Amino acid sequence: MTDYLILRVTAKFLIPIILLMGLYVQFHGELGPGGGFQAGVIFSAGLILYALVFGLDRLSDAVPIVALKVLSSVGVLLFAGTGMISVIVGGEFLDYNLLAEDPVAGQHLGIFLVELGVGITVASTMLLIFTLFAAQNDHV
Repeated sequence: MTDYLILRVTAKFLIPIILLMGLYVQFHGELGPGGGFQAGVIFSAGLILYALVFGLDRLSDAVPIVALKVLSSVGVLLFAGTGMISVIVGGEFLDYNLLAEDPVAGQHLGIFLVELGVGITVASTMLLIFTLFAAQNDHV
């Protein structure tokens, strides 16, 4: 893609905006439309655009496959760990009220942690799937 100057310049302009939008959706998802899944998809779409325009090798240098595997697991553990903390303190799985002294604060904390876990898992899994399929296609 080195010959496509307009595409490369446009991508350099759009990718940070896409990533920022993904972060916005992630951290304001409980207040409006959005949340972890949508944020993960938006964030990974920005990085997939980066790989399509600048090459899979540059994406793999920025985010190695090992990091994607670890992040996928960390996201699931964050989600499940939030639920298990509720069980440990005597409630039901994902009973957010028990996560803090004040039930409202517990709700906010629980939703934040679960949505963060979902966002990390979705973004890293989508990037992992894209990277593995694209790398497989390069070897053919």
